[in-house]
Amino acid sequence: MLSDNIKQGVERAPNRSLLYALGFTDEEIRRPLIGVVSSYNEIVPGHMNIDKIADAVKAGIRLAGGTPVTFPAIAVCDGIAMGHIGMKYSLVTRDLIADSTEAMAIAHQLDGLVMIPNCDKNVPGLLMAAARVNVPTIFVSGGPMLAGHLKDGRRTCLSHMFEAVGAYKAGTLDEQGVLDYEENACPSCGSCSGMYTANSMNCLTEAIGMGLSGNGTVPAPYSARLRLAKRAGMQVMELVRKNIRPRDIMTAAAFHNAETVDMALGCSTNTMLHLPAIAHEAGVEISLDMSNEISARTPNLCHLAPAGDTFMEDLDRAGGVYAVMKELADAGLLDTSVMTCTGKTLGENIADARNLDETVIRPIDRPYSPTGGIAVLKGNLAPDGCVVKQSAVAPEMMRHTGPARVFDSEDEAIRAIYDRQIRSGDVVVIRYEGPKGGPGMREMLNPTSAICGMGLGESVALITDGRFSGATRGASIGHVSPEAAAGGPIALVQEGDIISIDIPACSIHLQVDEKELARRRAAWVCPEPKVKTGYLARYAKLVSSADKGAILE
Repeated sequence: MLSDNIKQGVERAPNRSLLYALGFTDEEIRRPLIGVVSSYNEIVPGHMNIDKIADAVKAGIRLAGGTPVTFPAIAVCDGIAMGHIGMKYSLVTRDLIADSTEAMAIAHQLDGLVMIPNCDKNVPGLLMAAARVNVPTIFVSGGPMLAGHLKDGRRTCLSHMFEAVGAYKAGTLDEQGVLDYEENACPSCGSCSGMYTANSMNCLTEAIGMGLSGNGTVPAPYSARLRLAKRAGMQVMELVRKNIRPRDIMTAAAFHNAETVDMALGCSTNTMLHLPAIAHEAGVEISLDMSNEISARTPNLCHLAPAGDTFMEDLDRAGGVYAVMKELADAGLLDTSVMTCTGKTLGENIADARNLDETVIRPIDRPYSPTGGIAVLKGNLAPDGCVVKQSAVAPEMMRHTGPARVFDSEDEAIRAIYDRQIRSGDVVVIRYEGPKGGPGMREMLNPTSAICGMGLGESVALITDGRFSGATRGASIGHVSPEAAAGGPIALVQEGDIISIDIPACSIHLQVDEKELARRRAAWVCPEPKVKTGYLARYAKLVSSADKGAILE
């Protein structure tokens, strides 16, 4: 056992004395030491129940002959951090989580790990750590929130809440209407109830083979979530016995499977940041170009909120991620030979899966669209690419040409939107919000929700070198690379320039001739960094562009 490095021999008597200080018995010390990485905290709704999940995991580990040891991982609630400086600290926590988990696991020579994440950067951060540490590891998330119900019985969720603010600003919803959403949009613990980033990543954890069936979909308040946690605790001991490690599971084929499931589910655009970063830690390189290739052959089977009116509890009832994978596998779109955390192949796992509700999971021969939920666009405005959740774009906005309305920060843009300065046909450009320029690549849920809430979702596009919440819908195009702070073409856009977007053709073009762009480029001066001290300043110096996953180099 790896933990023998702290337990065996006279030389390790001082180490053992500290284990005795923890109250461990000889029997506990002799067993494999399994780290339980608990993301429990009392500020994030998706994490308030994780103490119960951790207790269940520990029970499973003990049942299967291991000794559990708990240590924490941080998590930011993007919804609470939204709309102020706190959002600059969201994406950057992904690397803090990976680094701190790596340090704890290796410093204490743990034999295995059970990761318990739930929210947006917490899931990919722990997957990155799992790939780095590479001891037998399994994931069990805190689970998704239940959908809310307004007073009139309509189902609702967090994305509706943000759009309600836009509707209020437009004068189409009164304060009492906003209060109805406020009190009912988020009715339980758990990660927010649509196919937003947290749930996207928890579902893809199943798809990549690192979580058991139900990891992404069993609702947080259900007792089935506790039973799943106990099974994960027992299963990690099987992985330890068989020495099945994350890099045995997170192979190139597994990442291709995950991207295929991503396209079928209609996941958040943030997966285009996280999957490359996780793959990088596993020694696998994936690119945005690969995403378009996979999207071109993968039908979009699900329209969960914000793209449609179904929620995570509906996907769970319909058969979950395994049912989606079964549809894809039967069409020859997945590599079913890959190893998973069950100790079995993907094919063995999904052999008995069934689609129990074709209104939630469309059959492969009746998809919402013949191509996947995400598209990568390229052109002279984004030579290295940008991303859009095409499954959540109105049909009339799949192709759009309009004048640029240029803002050098999210704050400037949101003021203009609320002041009704944006008109039908406009293309809102928000720049200097990328990984370096932000720094931290803020999500733009406030401006996109305001645009939709004010009735402009079918006539206004938004382009940014920042990123979007998984709750965003509409023609919202993010991750523009190179970013403005790196001198990318988005830095050269001027008010009134015409921008053409063609999502089916995967193109985005600034209609300004090359001579004029060259003149602007020669005159461009990089602005002073917005943050000059602390972690954000260090992050800005090290972070790569969005098309590479915003990894630290």
